[in-house]
Amino acid sequence: MKVLQFTIPVLHDKSVIAEKVVLPYHYPYLHRHKEIQLTWVQQGEGTLIAGNNMHDYAPGDIFLIGANLPHVFKSNPEYFAPNANKQIEALTIFFDPQGALAPLFNLPEMKPYLMFMQQHQQGGKIPHDMVDKISKIMIALEEAAGPDQLVQFFHLLKAVTGIKTKLMPLSTYGNLPGITDNEGIRIGNIYNYIMQHYSDAITLEDVAKVAFMTPESFCRYFKKHTGHTFIAFLNEVRINEACKKLISHRFESINTVAYKCGFKSITNFNRVFRCVIGTSPRAYLDAYNNNVVSLNRAAS
Repeated sequence: MKVLQFTIPVLHDKSVIAEKVVLPYHYPYLHRHKEIQLTWVQQGEGTLIAGNNMHDYAPGDIFLIGANLPHVFKSNPEYFAPNANKQIEALTIFFDPQGALAPLFNLPEMKPYLMFMQQHQQGGKIPHDMVDKISKIMIALEEAAGPDQLVQFFHLLKAVTGIKTKLMPLSTYGNLPGITDNEGIRIGNIYNYIMQHYSDAITLEDVAKVAFMTPESFCRYFKKHTGHTFIAFLNEVRINEACKKLISHRFESINTVAYKCGFKSITNFNRVFRCVIGTSPRAYLDAYNNNVVSLNRAAS
């Protein structure tokens, strides 16, 4: 079963849809749909853009994405390289509390579940300590059929809504306009260009050409449909990639990471990093290393 562009396939014999994908890379265009989705990334790395925020993803991550929340799982640039020999795997559960399941969610006993979904319209990331439990239920739901699939869906709802940790919203911008197919493709192409060329000296004129717009029109369009200015989005992409590189320990110094991510000045890099992350690159790296040491000690 393949997801059609911006439309979840309608199966007349199912009210909950389980979709397993194995592809060279994730569907690359910004889109939204009326169904709530729960996506378990089984293989692949990249950046999830949801609403106006971005989040790294890696194997084992599970994301709850609210109804009509614009999103795109953007695979890392190496997945698009010729002869990359890479692939992604993901299992997604789609359901619409306002569609075929509406009579079910209107029952008094379902009110807590419906309230949870309404409170998490902007989505959230499932805590790592719940991933094993929830992923097992997702597999059971995918493998089930008929009434048994609904039984597993109840188990899934109970597990997700029973999470004690507060889910941080994936997006903090709740009023993005509707996205048509053409707009989703255009914005997806803009994202692709920025995320594949973030290490270069990208100008406003460069990215406006990708969108077939004048720089002035592009600025208005991009802000309207993403909640970001172009510069703010480019800076977040660069800092997001810098964070990945810092914790990979594959680079000689913080200065090297700064230049690899498109910053021509270490002073500017430090300023933008602190603005986006809230701390300095050195403090961010030290905090990460300390957390790793603490986890290793707890496991031993």
